[in-house]
Amino acid sequence: MNKTKILVVDDESRMRKLVGDFLSRADFEVMEAENGEKALDIFFENKDIALILLDVMMPKMDGWAVCKEIRNYSKVPIIMLTAKADEKDELKGFELGVDEYIVKPFSPKILVARVEAVLRRSNPGAVEENILEYAGIRLDKVAHIVTVDGQSIDLSFKEFELLTYFMENKGIALSREVILNHVWNYDYFGDARTIDTHVKKLRSKMGSSGEHIQTIWGLGYKFE
Repeated sequence: MNKTKILVVDDESRMRKLVGDFLSRADFEVMEAENGEKALDIFFENKDIALILLDVMMPKMDGWAVCKEIRNYSKVPIIMLTAKADEKDELKGFELGVDEYIVKPFSPKILVARVEAVLRRSNPGAVEENILEYAGIRLDKVAHIVTVDGQSIDLSFKEFELLTYFMENKGIALSREVILNHVWNYDYFGDARTIDTHVKKLRSKMGSSGEHIQTIWGLGYKFE
């Protein structure tokens, strides 16, 4: 199955790499452009780009000009990235047809969530891909809502990510190290046993449904 293509346009290579890494780990295919002219070349050469992350301040052609040009031909979702928090700039973006406006600095994880939300709005048929359901447990990846037998449960951000990872890998034995790498990634450098603490809390909040998270002694856990 082809991955959803995202075009990241920013003149700072560090920013492109940071955003690109997080999008890639969220299973998107990332294309990059270092200026507005290059962005237009890539966009018109690739008809299947699903969304554009577009920096405002760039050499050769700024984000406003790129957005205006693309809007002459396409309604592809565009999220503007900018260091300027001025209301006039934000309004200008929406007048040009921008779908979202995110001010730097931002959390890469929140950016990925925004990307998923914009794609969801622009493609209602993709909504079901964001819903995980099993044995009375229903998890909405975009809305960050979990219900067990119709009752909403309050999970912390990491508990939510942990349950998501378990449900996406149902039936697979996962070591603590693998879980740590996928759920905590760059944010944590401590003992892998922190997972045990989070699993204990998660099971408690899920009630009897917490039994679906099984302990694999000497290895880690499995959602069954």
